Amino acid sequence: MKLSDIESEDLKKGQSEGLEGEVTRSILDILEDEGITVDMLVDSAMALYTPHPGIETRELAEKRFLEELDIALSDPNLCLLIYAGILLEREGKEGTLPEISKSSYEKDLTFIIADEVLGMSISKYISGDKGMFEFVRFDKQKPGILATLGPFMDDVIGGLIGGVSANMYTRGMAEAASSAKKEKKKGSGSDPDGVIAG
Repeated sequence: MKLSDIESEDLKKGQSEGLEGEVTRSILDILEDEGITVDMLVDSAMALYTPHPGIETRELAEKRFLEELDIALSDPNLCLLIYAGILLEREGKEGTLPEISKSSYEKDLTFIIADEVLGMSISKYISGDKGMFEFVRFDKQKPGILATLGPFMDDVIGGLIGGVSANMYTRGMAEAASSAKKEKKKGSGSDPDGVIAG
């Protein structure tokens, strides 16, 4: 029997397809309460910035990073993943994590990998494998705020910055390629629809 042959019952029939009620807290406000500002995210991201087509300058990169951050954080699922990391960090500081002592949390023992899994999940959720590649870059070098954060939050914020950075590079390069293509068509005397100018 194939999985596709199994009939499923829609147990969530009649649910709203969008969020309901008033949102009372922003993930950026919660991060700021934890001492992590948008400026810190940008500074950490720009510490490993490399010029690419479409983001040839740091100024363009910062603008694109902020746009991509805004897009990413418009997704409540991503915000909840980040919030999970915040709660884990708080519990670690209190010594109330399940099956982990406070001293094990503080030492960031290598066999505890839930923090890396959360960071990788966040980066991959935002930008797929490219995001995971960027997460690894940020996790290894820990620029800016990442060097000061606790065992969970350095990976959570590294995942966020990595995923957003990957999208920044991808979209910047795609838009640069599209612009170059349009310029080439203009130069060849044809319009984007392929009608020869005359």
